[in-house]
Amino acid sequence: MHKGKEPIREAGVVAFDRKEWTARLWKIPHDQEMMEPVRIASALRERIKELNCLYGIAQLAERFGDSMEELLAHLVEFLPLSWQFPEVTCARIVFDGRTYKSQGFKVSDWRQTSRIFVYKEPLGEVAVFYLEERPAADEGPFLSEERIMLDEVARRIGAIAIRLSAERELQDANKQLMLERGALQESNTALRAVLARIEEEKQRIYRDVQVNVERVVIPLLHALALELPKEKRKYLEILRNNLEEITSPFLRKLSGDYQVLTQTEIGICDMIRNGMRTKDIAQLRGVSASTINRHREHIRKKLKITNCEVNLETYLKSL
Repeated sequence: MHKGKEPIREAGVVAFDRKEWTARLWKIPHDQEMMEPVRIASALRERIKELNCLYGIAQLAERFGDSMEELLAHLVEFLPLSWQFPEVTCARIVFDGRTYKSQGFKVSDWRQTSRIFVYKEPLGEVAVFYLEERPAADEGPFLSEERIMLDEVARRIGAIAIRLSAERELQDANKQLMLERGALQESNTALRAVLARIEEEKQRIYRDVQVNVERVVIPLLHALALELPKEKRKYLEILRNNLEEITSPFLRKLSGDYQVLTQTEIGICDMIRNGMRTKDIAQLRGVSASTINRHREHIRKKLKITNCEVNLETYLKSL
C-alpha cells in the first residue's frame, strides 16, 4: 500500500462471495506464456502460506479457546509468515483496548489494515507492515490475495470473540441459575419447616380447646343443668351440642373428607349420628321436619349413597 493513503478496509462490511474468495486463494493463471515454472512455484507457495494461515488460526482458536488475549498474542507472531515477504513483515492487532505486536514491530509507510467487528461494532483492527519497500503489486506492495486473507483474519477474530462472549454469558447464566436454584431449595426447606410448625401449633391448640371443653366447660354445663328449670334446659342442651360440634373428631373428619357438605349439613350429620330423630332435629333447629328431610336427601346425595340400601345413621357412625 502506498504510504498510508489507502483507507482502512472493514472486514465483515466488505461483501464478497465465499466461493469466489476460495477460488481466488487458489487462483493460478493458465496462460502458458505467463506461467513459467518459477512463477508457478511462487504462486503455489503463496497459496500454501494462505492455507497455513487459516489452519493456524483454527489451531490457535482450539488451543486458546478460553483466552482471547493468549490467542491474539500468538496470532500476531504467526501472521507475518503468511505474507509474500515474511522477512520484512511485522504485524499488529488492536482489539478491545489492547495492542499486540509481533517481534521487531515498527510502523512503516507500507501497510495493509482491516477492521475487526464484533456484533457489527468495530472493536479493533489487524495491520500488516512491510519494513522495507517492495515492488508494486495489486494494493501497493501487497497482493489482492493478501487483502482477502487479511479481511478473513479480521473476520475470524471477530467470530471467535463472539463465540467466547456467548460462552461466558452462558456460563454466567448457568452460575446464576445454580445460585437461584440453591436459594429456592433453601426457601422450600424453610417453608416446609414453617408449615410443619404451623400444623403442630394447630394440633396443639385443638387439643387444648378439646381438653378445656371436655374437662371444664361440659362439667359446668351439667352442673348448671341441675339448677335450671326443665323448660330452660333445652337452650343449655343446644349450647352443649354446639361445643361438642367444635371439638368433635367426627366433625373434623367430615369437614375434611367431604368438603361439599355445608356447615348446616355437617351439624345435622352429627345429630343423626348421635341418634336424634328428624322431628327432634327440626325442633332443636327451629325448622320443619320436611326441611330436615330435604337436608337428609342432599346429604345422602353428596355422600354418594343415594341408591344404596344403607341407613344414614349407620353410615355416619362408620366414618
